[in-house]
Parts: sequence; structure tokens; C-alpha cells
Amino acid sequence: MYKKFYSEFLQAPSGSPSSMLHMACHSHHYWPDVTLDAVQQYWRDASLLADEKWGPIFEEKIPSWQAAVAKSLNLPSADLIAIAPNTHELVYRLISAFDPSQPLHILTTDGEFYSFTRQLQRLEEIPQVKVTRIPREPYATLAERFETELHRNQYQLAYASLVFFDSGVVFPRLLEIAEQKPKTTQFVIDGYHGYFARPIDLAAVANKIFFTAGSYKYFGAGEGLCFMSIPADCPLRPLNTGWFAEMAELENRSDEVSYSNNWLRFAGATMDYSTLYKALAIFDLFAREGITIDKIHRYILRAQTRFLQSMDKSNHPVLNRNNLVCHDLEYGHGHFFTFDCSQPELSQRIQEALKARAVLCDRRQQYLRLGFAIYHDENETYQQVFSS
Repeated sequence: MYKKFYSEFLQAPSGSPSSMLHMACHSHHYWPDVTLDAVQQYWRDASLLADEKWGPIFEEKIPSWQAAVAKSLNLPSADLIAIAPNTHELVYRLISAFDPSQPLHILTTDGEFYSFTRQLQRLEEIPQVKVTRIPREPYATLAERFETELHRNQYQLAYASLVFFDSGVVFPRLLEIAEQKPKTTQFVIDGYHGYFARPIDLAAVANKIFFTAGSYKYFGAGEGLCFMSIPADCPLRPLNTGWFAEMAELENRSDEVSYSNNWLRFAGATMDYSTLYKALAIFDLFAREGITIDKIHRYILRAQTRFLQSMDKSNHPVLNRNNLVCHDLEYGHGHFFTFDCSQPELSQRIQEALKARAVLCDRRQQYLRLGFAIYHDENETYQQVFSS
């Protein structure tokens, strides 16, 4: 059904099997064909306009993209969606807003993405910073344990993933927990592995959380364009700030460091906007074709169901329900399956065996990840994964 929009990029590389099955889509989604024209248009605009390109980018392109993102998440204020090349830049800019001379107590889980995990480890070398990590397993009690700790101690910052990057498990009741957070706690939700995969409605928490995601995963526009929604009336003054943050007052700037009451409060500096053009082209394509997040999610649920059916019939020694971290498709899972292979060496061997059968997947230590995308054929049975 949707595969036709990806025809240019579903051609197998030279010398590769024509039946390549891309199941690393949770890491890098293929780009729809319309993105090629978008990149070329960006080149033409930048080449023709030179420094004058900032006008159309800031006055037309960014607002259009913000409005589309806000609609996709049911956010009330599109101008409170900050942009940057990656989510790490945005999150660290938020962290920089805390007074470095005062204690900073952070609540998170032991299952966050590498960049945030590394950053916290470095911050913990500072005496004022203390980090509490709630074990993500067992997932059944994660929400209760996290929420209890959130209200037990005084945290300046709480951070958790909506969908865990290594397992695909959805954090139970995370939006409800955020809605009831203490007023003094800034709450960040990493939504990267859920955005444009699972339906997400942030209306109830829009003014209580920072929500981060980007275009590299399920949206399929590539790297270089991420965002963070900002609560209304946010008073924070990031120490890490760039010249884009005063874009509205460049000609009349003063010696005072002021902050706008919109997304520019968390703006940085110069970036490549080719991905912005690609993202707008994809939003336009999906709008024309009536492709919604709900439809995408239902399509993937059917694909995952077919995968499980093939898996159950195969009796694979490792790729089976005993090793599948989670398979609650409707409520508890993202758009990829994760198998605990017990040892990194075993997950590597299986990954290599799958690649030899023209199945591309990825792994994180002992965890083997197999993802699903709308460019998979709607009749795909995934027998290719389990055949010997």
C-alpha cells in the first residue's frame, strides 16, 4: 500500500539480493522519494538567496513544520516547539538552565539512550549533581516505582523515554505520571522511538513537560532535525544559548541577555536546513495521500501480527516468545521487536546470519532488534527471517 512512495530507495545495492528486507527501520527509516526533490530545492534556494534564505526559513518553513508537528502531537502552541540538529543539544540546553552552584537532583531510568546516559555520567562527576535511576524491569511495576520516587524526594529534573530504545517497551502510564508531577520538577519525555509510530496526544501535558523527538526514526526525513516542545510561560534561561535565540532582535540587540517567550528561548546556532525541506515534503505527501499516524500504527500492528504468526510456526531456537522482551502489541510496544539473546556474541551471530539471508536488522549488546515500516509489503509474512 505505502511501498510505492519509497520506490527509489528500495532498490537493492549493486551486487545485493533484490529481496532485501529492511528491518532496521527503528534506527534509520528509508526516506520517501519526495525527499530527493526537497533536497535539490533546498540547494537551489540556498544557492540563489545566500544570506537572504533566513527570511523564508524562519518566516515560512519553520512555522509550517512547527504547525505540522503540533498537529501530529495535539500540541496547542506551535511556536513553543524548538528545533536543533539533535535532541541531545536541546536537552543539554535545558540542563544548562539550572543554577550550577545549586544542587541538581535528576530522576531517570536505567534504560535511556546512550547520549543522555553518557551526559549524566559526566554530570555526576560534579558534586552538586545527583542522579537516581529507577530500574526499568520489571516493566509491570515501573510506573508505580517511578511515580513513587518522583513524589518521595525533591527532584529538579525528571527524564524518561516513552518507548525504550533497546527493548521497544512503552513506559506504562508515563503521560499520566507527568500530568501529576510536582510543580517544581521539570519533566522531559524522550519520545523519539514513539513519534510518528504510535499515536501520541500531548494536549493534557503540553504545559507541564518538555517532549523531544526528531525526523531520523519513523518520520523518515533523515538526521539533522529534532525538536523539543516547551511548556507555556517557561521561565528558564539556558546558559547554553546561541545567536538564533535572539533572531528577532539582531538589529537592535543590547548587552543584556534576554529570552523570547517562544521556541527561540531554546534556540542554538546555525544548522543545515535540508532536512527541514525533506520533512515538509513528507508532511505534504502524507496529507495528500491521507496517511495518518493512526493508519501507520494499524498497518504496523498487522505486520507485527504476521511476524509473530511466522515466528510461532518456525520453532526458532532463539527468535521465539521466550526471548521476546515484550509482545503486547496494542498497549505496550513500539514498532520494533527485541529479542534477548543472552549474550552479545549470540546476537551478533544471528544478525550476521540474517544479513546473509538479505534481512537487515541491528542489535544493542545481547539484544537483537527487528523493526517494521510502512514500506514493508502489506502481504509480507517474514518467512525470510526464520528460514534456515
